[in-house]
Amino acid sequence: MDPKKGSKDVCFSHDELVEIAFSWVQRRTSCGVVIKEVANTSAQEIPDVIGFGSGGHSFLIECKASRADFLKDKNKLFRQFPENGMGSQRFYLCPENIIGVEDLPVNWGLIWVNEQGKAKLKYSPYKGNGSERTSLHPKNWKAEHGLLYSCLRRVFLNGYLDCIYPFQEKKE
Repeated sequence: MDPKKGSKDVCFSHDELVEIAFSWVQRRTSCGVVIKEVANTSAQEIPDVIGFGSGGHSFLIECKASRADFLKDKNKLFRQFPENGMGSQRFYLCPENIIGVEDLPVNWGLIWVNEQGKAKLKYSPYKGNGSERTSLHPKNWKAEHGLLYSCLRRVFLNGYLDCIYPFQEKKE
């Protein structure tokens, strides 16, 4: 099938694709923390969805509603220099046939969304155990740390930090 033509006109907004990706990472990966579209000051990249697991593992999904959007993505600085990007595993998520496996950058995976909004893994370059998977991409640890810091800082500023310590007695 030619992904440039596509066999069906499956249309989803970027926001709808982000929600599908968010749910997919929560259900299908070992990431205990999943974040969507959070900007922070320490990185140029704003991941559509990124999940974090133990041992420094991270799972990035970039959502593309159109082929033109996918083609523009390669011009981003952190795509040209992958060590500046986030995610030890990296995937694109799009409606069926928008992106083909042959279009993917090296070591990127692909998730297609069908007409019913169901995400299905189309291609994954990741095999083996976690340590093998995390070595496929050099990643920007500082950017990932900054993103997690930004999220925790928001938790703190909004008065929810006590939720992290449920078993400690409060001092009067």
